[in-house]
Formats: sequence, structure tokens, C-alpha cells
Amino acid sequence: MSLSKSLKRKVEVENRSFNEEWTDKYAFIMPSFSKAKPVCLICNEMVAVPKEYNLRRHHLTKHTTFSQSYPEKSEARRIIMSTLKAGYARATGIITRTSTEQERATSASLQAVWVLTKNNKAFATSGVFKECMVAVLEELATDKSMDRIVASVKQVPLSASTTARRVHVLSEDVQQLVLDEVKKAEHISVAIDESTDTTDISQLSVFVRYFDGKDFKEELLALIPLEGNTTGEIIFEKVEELFKKHGLLLQKVNLIVTDGAPAMAGKNRGMVSRFKNVAPKTNALHCLIHQSVLCAKLSGDLKDVMDKTMKIINFIRGNSSTQHRLFRKFVLESDATHDDLLFHNDVRWLSKGKALERFIELRDQVVEFVKQSKSKGAADYLCIMQDKTYMSNVAFLADIFSHLNALNLQLQGKEKSVVNLVEKLDAFRRKLDLFNTDLISGKLLHFNTLKTVGESNVTRNMKQFMTQLRENFSTRFDDFAITRDVLEFVRDPFSISLVGEFSANAKKLLQLDEVAIQIQLIDMRQSPARCKLLSGSLEDCLRISLTAVKPDIKRLVSEGKCNFSH
Repeated sequence: MSLSKSLKRKVEVENRSFNEEWTDKYAFIMPSFSKAKPVCLICNEMVAVPKEYNLRRHHLTKHTTFSQSYPEKSEARRIIMSTLKAGYARATGIITRTSTEQERATSASLQAVWVLTKNNKAFATSGVFKECMVAVLEELATDKSMDRIVASVKQVPLSASTTARRVHVLSEDVQQLVLDEVKKAEHISVAIDESTDTTDISQLSVFVRYFDGKDFKEELLALIPLEGNTTGEIIFEKVEELFKKHGLLLQKVNLIVTDGAPAMAGKNRGMVSRFKNVAPKTNALHCLIHQSVLCAKLSGDLKDVMDKTMKIINFIRGNSSTQHRLFRKFVLESDATHDDLLFHNDVRWLSKGKALERFIELRDQVVEFVKQSKSKGAADYLCIMQDKTYMSNVAFLADIFSHLNALNLQLQGKEKSVVNLVEKLDAFRRKLDLFNTDLISGKLLHFNTLKTVGESNVTRNMKQFMTQLRENFSTRFDDFAITRDVLEFVRDPFSISLVGEFSANAKKLLQLDEVAIQIQLIDMRQSPARCKLLSGSLEDCLRISLTAVKPDIKRLVSEGKCNFSH
């Protein structure tokens, strides 16, 4: 039995090749593509095995009169074989050409969708984009040579529904490339934030930062909708489910960053505490940008000043569309540098400073407009605007929030390490000391708006706010979770003492062997390369918009079905 199995022949191991003489003998041809089978030029049927017996049997059984009508080696046989070969070449050429054109159209569609989605454009925009391309090409076409290009553009599928499918395909490819790299990384850090969208659905965004062997990368791991409650338990279950789905280990997470909300950072029932129960060595951090915003939270009289300012803005912009139009017309006629006031939204970190700055710049127009207004409450708002102390406080808030906005912008953006953020925060803390001294002295070198608009009127509330702001920054960032020597090592590994506490601190943070750290640090300092040591659809769109990874469009085209636009 075993002998019969070993002697059993298999077609794929016999290395049978097609003999070119069989074309004239039996009217068969072997196509050039891989794993092709012999094709009869007369009836276009295929024979499974390229064996002479099989071809001869097919020819004699199904085309018995062919050899009689066209005897072998005759002129008639030569002519008919040439005709059959040419017909087969034309047929296969049309199929190949059509397939190639469809692939190009699909590739162009994917490229266009990629660019549009990277620029945060709606799905329906792709159809308009196609119309624009056709209109431009038709306008530039000076001869018939452009007709084929215009026709090709018209064949590119870019409808809204097609775009939605393309976005999903591109997003899946990007996500898989990211996951492949994340799985290879030894350690990863994640940033988790929960925010409610315009449809009142809470969206949980999960970002991952990792080292791919060459550079540090930051990518969106997932955007998870939370349609019910958003407790710490539910958030952790969603994150755990995400990691299990993609075969990722929670234990690889070295640092987890959150917005500091109770559901995230609660000591006993928060998401972070539950995460640490599974991965005890994970470090947790409250988002530094979010903390810097909380440091500047207003209270007391200055909060009352801010509330009054927002009421005046809402009175002009929010009471009625007619009043808003009249104000804009009034501003335009006054040749002001801006044409409207700005709303303030607590969710947008920079909006408070920008709203105050615009209010100050249009203060004269606001006063004149409120004077002319006959609306209810206009007199009260005019009285507020004419209060010098109020305007001094508004000018002070505009100045200080301008400085805070500058800090916020420095902290934002990609490719920012914790070291970069801490250095910016340290520099700002020193600036606060300078600002406080400047305010107390009355020079107001860093408070230009207060000096000009507020007439250098420094109030007790301003001094108290500066004192509180300095204390808030010191309290929040003095006890930073990552020790300074570790941060200094990331910035400049050659400035760290080999006999200090660095190796012990690094061991706690990174779970590395302390002996290996010290030895590698010595080896690195002796290295000749030392001088070189000085980077649903909503989720799909967000991933494409934020990613630095480029999808393999050629592979996607080769694996998918390619069709022309209907």
C-alpha cells in the first residue's frame, strides 16, 4: 500500500512542457501567463494536461474534418493556422488591454480618494473633483490627442458610494501595516481620549506610539463609538477587546496617557487602575497639554469678567441673525481689521484667547454698535464696556491667554516626545516668573494690551491670578512621574553620570536590566558613531487624515476587482 502511494504520479512534478510542433499538428497553443493550459485555436477549449496524447485525442475526436480540409504541411494548412493565431492574439490582446485600463482607472481612483481624504474632504467631493478634471482637460485640449486622456478620466470611478468603499479599503490597508509594526515593537505607549461628537455619541480615540527600529511613529489605533455609558469599566473593556482583536499584548504598554477624567484616572474604578491590574508595570500620565489648560482655569472676579465678555459677544452674534448682519455691516463700513467677533468654546483650547483678542481689537465698534442698538439689555452692556476696570481686566486676560495659547501650540503636533513637552513647560514656568515681576513692577513689557487698552491699570485680581497660575504650574509639574535624569538621557545620553540613580530609575520605568543599561551606556560612549546620535467611515477618514503610512495601492489594485465608472 505504501509502495503504491510512493509510485503514484502527479502532474505538477512531471515537468511536462508544451512542444511547439503540436501547434501545427493539433492546432493548440500555450498561453504565456503562469499556470496556463493548452488552448485549442479552433474551439477555444482547454486541455488540463499538456500531453501529446490528450491533444491528439481532442483534435481527432472534435475536429475530424480539419486535417482533410487542411492537410499537414500544405499551403492551406499554413494559411489557416496563421489566421487562427492572429485571431487568438487579437482576442487575448483586447482582454489584456481592457484589464490593464480598468486597473489604471481603479489605481487613479484610489490615489484621488487618498488625497481628498488626507485633506478632510467629504465623499461627495470626489464627484466634483472628477468634473473639475474633465472640464480643465477639455478646456486645455487643442487636438484629438487629448481625447483619449479625457475619456480615461471619465472612466475613473469616483462616485460618493465608491469613494466610501475606497476609503475603507485604504484605511484597512494602513491599519494592517501599522499593526504589523506595532506587533514587532518591544514597548508601546498609548493615548486614550473620550469626546462627544455632534450626534451625542461618545467617541473613544486610541493613539499608539512605537519605535519601528528606525523612527518613532504615532498612529491612530482605533476610534471606538461608545453609545451607552462611559464608565471606567466600559472604556477598559473596549480597549481590552481592541487589543485582543488585533493580537496585541496589554503588557507591552509602557505608558498610558489620558485626559485625567474620573472615568479614566479614577484611583479604584478608573480605566487606568483596571489597566494596571492586568499590566502592573504600565506607567500612567495625565495629558500635559490638558493640565496646562487646567492651570489657567478662571475663578472669582476674573471669571465674572470673562462671563460678561461672552454675554456681550452672544448679545451681538447670538440674539438674532438680523442684529448680527447689522453689526458686520457696521464693522465693514468702519474699515476695521476684522469683520466679526468670535465665539468661545471650552472644548477648543485656543478659542478663549482668540475671542478676547478679537473683542479687544473691535472694542470701539462694539461700543458704538451697542450705543445705537435698541435691543433689550443694550444699555447694561454699554455700561459694562465703559467701565475702565472691566476693560483693564479684559486687556489683561487677552495678554495672558495669548501667552498660554503660544505654549499650547508649542505642545501640540506630531513627533513631540515627553522630553520636548517638559522642556517647553519648564521654560514657560520661568516665563511666568518674568511675567509676574513685569506685572508687579508696572513696566508691562509683556502685557502690551493692558498697557495700551487698559491704561496700565494693574488690579489686585491680576496679581492674584498670576500668583495662582504660577502655583498651579508648580504643583502639577513638580511631581512629574518620569524622573529628570531619564528625561535628560533621552535628550542627551552623554550627559548622564554612570554612577548616579539613572540606571535604577530607567529600570523601574522601562523594565530593563540595570547592569545591561550601564554596560551599554559605556559602549555607546566609546562608539565611533557617537557623533551621529544627536523621529466605521469616521475612523477610516480620521486614520487616513492623520497617518504617515502610505498604502500599497498597486497591491490593492491587483487583489481587488477593477471596473470603469458607469
